[in-house]
Amino acid sequence: MKHFLNLIDLSAEELNHLLTESARLKEAHARRIPSHSLSGRVVALIFEKPSLRTRVSFESGIAQLGGTSLYLPGNEVGLGWRESLSDFARTINQYVDALVLRVYRHETVAGLAAASTIPIINGLSDRSHPCQGVADVLTVRELFGTETGRTVAFVGDGNNVARSMAVGCGKLGVRFVLACPVGYGFDDQFKADYRSKVSQDVPKEVNDPLAAVKDADVIYTDVWTSMGQEAEREERLKRFAPFQVNAQLLSKAPPHCKVLHCLPAHRGEEITDEVVDGPASAVFQQAGNRLHTQKAVLEWLLK
Repeated sequence: MKHFLNLIDLSAEELNHLLTESARLKEAHARRIPSHSLSGRVVALIFEKPSLRTRVSFESGIAQLGGTSLYLPGNEVGLGWRESLSDFARTINQYVDALVLRVYRHETVAGLAAASTIPIINGLSDRSHPCQGVADVLTVRELFGTETGRTVAFVGDGNNVARSMAVGCGKLGVRFVLACPVGYGFDDQFKADYRSKVSQDVPKEVNDPLAAVKDADVIYTDVWTSMGQEAEREERLKRFAPFQVNAQLLSKAPPHCKVLHCLPAHRGEEITDEVVDGPASAVFQQAGNRLHTQKAVLEWLLK
């Protein structure tokens, strides 16, 4: 059974296929060309975390492909505590054709995939955000014609979004550098997985954002405090303050540099209004691409 849990499990050819299909589906959507590729299919969405982009883009994408979606709140389903993951999987496998999960722990995604006879899609976990990663790389491709040979500077935490983008870049010939405070870089398990499945040369990490952006084609940032890290908020605000993506930092990058953010943004913290709303921003183009890349993932798994 084929699942979509982590970009690190995809080959470069598979990732390129998803990008090509995403572009095709985006063009078809712009031209209002209908698709019925998911006609008669039902996809369930189980979210333990709140969502705007993931939920709406999946529900809209499924509808645009002729399928039906079911939204199930995580606290109602009770993954792993109301009943075992195995029992849940063996039951829901008979009702729907695929399952999208947005959960706190990656072990939940992996546990369901191990017991499932239908495709499992990771809509977000603490380890990985592969749906975001495909949309991010597609955006870089659209901005520059090709992503190969470009440089992405991720300014912030070595979190699930950074990990997915680093993997996507590594598989497609993009230089990736992480600028973060000491102690907030990539963990040892990620580095080991990266060496095993992507490259022996792990992504570069620096503690100076100015050094990271000086040759960057793209500056990418994310919130400093993710859901589940609220107790660390005050400490993180202090540690990450020098890593804000603002006009001063952007001025140290090449003139053509573009800015990405996976949203929602904490304006005035990791990024300023003048950057989000400025001419270098591709943030909302990036958000829009979630719709089309997720349609490509659904077709890849279900067609």
